Formats: sequence, structure tokens, C-alpha cells
Amino acid sequence: MRMSTKAQYAVRAMVNLNLHSGGSPVTLRDISLRESISLTYLEQLFVKLRRGNIVKSVRGPGGGYLLARPAREIQVDEIIDSVEESLVPVSCMDQKNGCVCDDQCVTHNVWHGLAERIRQFLASITLADLTEEAQRKLTQSNS
Repeated sequence: MRMSTKAQYAVRAMVNLNLHSGGSPVTLRDISLRESISLTYLEQLFVKLRRGNIVKSVRGPGGGYLLARPAREIQVDEIIDSVEESLVPVSCMDQKNGCVCDDQCVTHNVWHGLAERIRQFLASITLADLTEEAQRKLTQSNS
């Protein structure tokens, strides 16, 4: 199973936002330059992140984006859910991990279990956890 670039870029951008915010709005242009992600692509992702109540926008001079909630309250699965259509491992599962096949799949329990473990793992990691790890790496590379 492979996560899409939407999920990967959204998580990276959120870590970057939290790392460089310091309580002030961060522009998508700055995130784009630091992360080498297309500005247009980031704009699309941040529309979804705003709808998902992950970020809030600040208009005008000095504007940009801020976290909508403290980083400790934002789990990685929420970020991914905001930008992805689905976090299910196979196409025959719906968003609630139900089987959409005419007859219940013999292997449904395997895919359901995998989906649950993936979700639990992603929900166990907060944006604050990832930001702390990124900060440690930055500190080590600057030493």
C-alpha cells in the first residue's frame, strides 16, 4: 500500500508550518520554498486542511496560515483524512471499513484489520511529535 503525495506533502507542510510559525502566520510561498513543493499544489492542500479545521488563514499584509488548534491536538490521521479521499487499503472497502462487494469477501477481515492498524498508528502520532523530531534533526545538523 502506498500513501499518495497529497498525504505526504500535507504532513510535511504541516510540520514545516508548526516548526516556523512561532505564533505568527506562515506563507505558503515560504513553505513551498523550504519543502520544494509546488505553490499551486500547496494552495490546493491548504484549502482542504482549512476545511478540515487543521489550519486557519490570516488575510492581509503579514498574513498566511496558522494552526487551528494546538499541535498536540492534531493527529497525523486527521491531516491525511483532510486531504485524502480514503485511508482504506483496498478498493472494495468503504470509508467505514465495510465491504462493498455483493458478497462478503473471504479476505475482508484481513483488510479490515490492516485498515484499523494503519489508522491506530497514524492517530498515535501528533503534529507536535513530528515537529519535535524535526527540531532535533535541525539542531543536530546545525551542530
